[in-house]
Amino acid sequence: MAKDKKKKVQRPKALPPKGFRDYFGSDVVERQEMLAAISDVYQRYGFDPLETSGVETVEALGKFLPDVDRPNEGVFGWQDEDETWMALRYDLTAPLARVYAQHRNDLPTPYRRYAMGPVWRNEKPGPGRYRQFYQCDADTVGTASMAADAEICAMLSDALEVVGIPRGDYVVRINNRKVLNGVMEVAGLGDVEGQARERGIVLRAIDKLDRLGETGVRALLGAGRKDESGDFTDGAGLTDAQADVVMGFMSAGRDTGADTCAALRDLVDGSEMGLKGVDELEEIAALLAAQGYGPDRIVIDPSVVRGLGYYTGPVYEAELTFEILDEKGRKRQFGSVAGGGRYDDLVKRFTGQEVPATGVSIGVDRLLAALREKGRLSTKAKGPVVVTVMDRDRMADYQTMVSELRQAGIRAEVYLGNPKNFGNQLKYADQRDSPVAVIEGSQEKEQGVVQIKDLALGARLAAEMETNEEWKSQPAQMEIKRSDLVAEVRKMIARADG
Repeated sequence: MAKDKKKKVQRPKALPPKGFRDYFGSDVVERQEMLAAISDVYQRYGFDPLETSGVETVEALGKFLPDVDRPNEGVFGWQDEDETWMALRYDLTAPLARVYAQHRNDLPTPYRRYAMGPVWRNEKPGPGRYRQFYQCDADTVGTASMAADAEICAMLSDALEVVGIPRGDYVVRINNRKVLNGVMEVAGLGDVEGQARERGIVLRAIDKLDRLGETGVRALLGAGRKDESGDFTDGAGLTDAQADVVMGFMSAGRDTGADTCAALRDLVDGSEMGLKGVDELEEIAALLAAQGYGPDRIVIDPSVVRGLGYYTGPVYEAELTFEILDEKGRKRQFGSVAGGGRYDDLVKRFTGQEVPATGVSIGVDRLLAALREKGRLSTKAKGPVVVTVMDRDRMADYQTMVSELRQAGIRAEVYLGNPKNFGNQLKYADQRDSPVAVIEGSQEKEQGVVQIKDLALGARLAAEMETNEEWKSQPAQMEIKRSDLVAEVRKMIARADG
C-alpha cells in the first residue's frame, strides 16, 4: 500500500491585510518630526496632550461614519466575552467625548486638548486610501463661543506654515452645518426622522464636489450615479427644484466673506436655524480678521460639509492649492489635509446635557505626502556611524568606541553580523545610509590611531573625481588619534551635512 503523501505545509503569506501598510525608518522619523512641530503650535495655544485607548465600546463610539453600507457601519468591531461590543476607534474625537463625560468634574472648563495617533476605518481601500491612518487633533470642550472656532482655524493655519506649507499654497475653508440644514429645510428636507437617509445622501454628495464635480453631485441628489467601474450609488431622490436649491448653496461663494454671507442669507431666508448659522460665520470671520487672518489664509466657503454625522455648527477644512501630477500624469490640486467642526451634541450622548465643543483633525499621512511633494522632507533618515569589527576578540574595544559616540549625542552602532568579509561591513554601512565608518585593526590599536571613512564623500568622489590628485585633495578616509575619535567624527558628519 502506497504511503500517504505528506500534506504540503501551508505557510502564511508575508503580506499585510488589505488596506494596511508598514512604516519604515524614514517614514516614522518624518512623522515624528512633523508631529513634534505641530504639537509645539498646539501647546503655544494652551492645549494639553491626551492619549486614549485605541479600543472603545461601540456604545461609546457611536455610529457617525458616512459609510453606512460597510460591515459594522464602517468600524472594526467585535463582541467581547461578556457580550460587550467593542471597536477600534475611527477618529480621536469620539473618544474625547467619552473622556470628558467621564472626568468632567476633574477637568477645567473649557478643556483644551490635543491628541495624535492611529485610527481605523472599515472602508473600501484604494490607491493612497488605507484602513489605518494617523490623525493629529486639537479640540476645545465646554464653550459655545465662536472665538473657539476662530482660534482652531487660526491654529490650523499656523500649524501648516510651521511644518513647511507656505502661505499661498493652502487655504482654510469655513462653512456652517446650520446653514446647510437651513438650505435643506428650504428645499423641503427638514430634520425629520423619515428623511434621515435622504439628508445623509445629500451631505455625502456635497462633500464629494471636488471629486465628482457638479454633474456627479447632481446625479447623487437625484436618482443616483453609476461610476466608471459600473457600481451604482443610490441618490437622494430630490426633485429638480430641490436639487437646484442645494446646488445654489454650493455655488454661493463670492469674492469676499461678507458677500458670501449675504448670498447665504438670501438662500436660507425663512429658516431660523439657517440664519443663525450665517450669523456665526460672520462672527468667526470678524474675529479672524481682527487677528490678521485674511482671505489669503482663511475663507468662507459653502462647499465645505465634512462627512461625519456629528457636526452641529461651523465646519472647516484645510485644502492645499498647489498642483501635483496624478498616477496618469494629469495635473490636479493636492486637496484636503485637515478638517473639523463644532459638535455640541457629542458629549450629550453620555450626560444628557448639551456640552459645546469644537475641534480639528489633521490627516498626518496626507500632510506628509504634501510635504514630500514640496520637497520639504528628506527622502532618507540619517543613518548611524558604523564601527566595523576587524578582530572578533576585541568586541569590548569597539563597544567602548560606540559608547563614547553615543554619549556625545552621535547615533552609532557596532557591526554585529559576520565580520569575516570586511567588504560586507561597508555594504551594510551603505545600506544603513551611514555617514561615517570607523575602522580599527590590531595595528591601529597598537599605534593608538583609528581610520574613519567618510562614506557620503567617498560615494561622491567615486562618481565625480577623474584623477588621483583630485582624490588626494579631498580624502574620503583619514587616520586620526584614537583620543580624537568623537571630535573628528563630528567634523566629518558636519562636512557631510554642509
